[in-house]
Amino acid sequence: MKRKYLLPLFLIVQIVIVKTLGRFPVFIEEYYSKGWYEKVAWFSRTIFGSIPFSFGDIIYSVLIILLIRWIWKNRKGFFKNWKTNGLTVLSWISVFYFFFHVLWGMNYYRIPLHEKLHIEKEYTEEELVAFTEKMITKTNALQQQITGNDSTAVKVPYSDEEVFAMAQNGYAKLPKSLQEFHYENESIKPSLLRYLLSYMGFGGYLNPFTNEAQVNTLKPNFTLPMTTCHEMGHQVGIGSESECNFIGFVAATHNDDLYFQYSAYSIITRYCLANLEQMEEGKGKAYFEKLNKGVIKNYEEHEAFWDGYHTPIDTFFEFFYDNFLKANQQEGIISYSRFVGLAIGYSKVDSVQ
Repeated sequence: MKRKYLLPLFLIVQIVIVKTLGRFPVFIEEYYSKGWYEKVAWFSRTIFGSIPFSFGDIIYSVLIILLIRWIWKNRKGFFKNWKTNGLTVLSWISVFYFFFHVLWGMNYYRIPLHEKLHIEKEYTEEELVAFTEKMITKTNALQQQITGNDSTAVKVPYSDEEVFAMAQNGYAKLPKSLQEFHYENESIKPSLLRYLLSYMGFGGYLNPFTNEAQVNTLKPNFTLPMTTCHEMGHQVGIGSESECNFIGFVAATHNDDLYFQYSAYSIITRYCLANLEQMEEGKGKAYFEKLNKGVIKNYEEHEAFWDGYHTPIDTFFEFFYDNFLKANQQEGIISYSRFVGLAIGYSKVDSVQ
């Protein structure tokens, strides 16, 4: 067999192996997430965490340049040589697929968090309304406590590096039922590609190859603590976006710092209001009007930021990432909002307030 066929065929073999192993979440949990992955993550964060800039972003930048260079060199007759070029693309995908799943990706297939915690992730409209009111009360109280009035938007006074360091406080104080997600060896970086991330519609991401948490620090900074805690959730081996939102929320609300608490409560309140709108158009309006003016100003700041970066690029990447999540046993982009259900279910067995 010619060498050019080996990696594309290996890709098929890999997909079969990954999907087969993915049917055994107990095996993945014990031998991958709590075994192999913990060792790999510790090593990666030890090595790359000491580097003051995002090494993973450098790697991605080089790969993007090489890809553009390859396309340019092969632009003439690109489609005429579709077989050769197609095999080259599949070979690169095969290599990416291998390292992605070996170094982090199999965490998508571990035991779902709601099963481990023995909680329901579904909720009734009455439960959502009650939880929303509770979150609004908490958000308003924190906004007023921080600013001294109900009309001033909250602005986090810390540097990015200070937020990254302070985020570990919440993970150190996670409730007993979540202490398996303890965090060690900080490796959180402001993304060097934050402008690109903004146009793509991303607030941050985990580099699965270096285990660096990349945070888009261009966003309104009241969201920075919660975003940081979310990306740390991926670092401790959580694949699901809804579960990372949930663990990030719990870590931020258990942080001693009021700005972390406000970031978490204001964000979950926004998700609650959106979920009410999904249930019935206009239902969230009455609850939105209960928010302090300062909280609303933060929400307006958040919306204005993303509107400023809205182009067909983020529409494309939203479609791409939505399908990527669905391919990895998730519910797509909508899974981000599912963490409200986890928070409601968890509040019945343990306090998240």
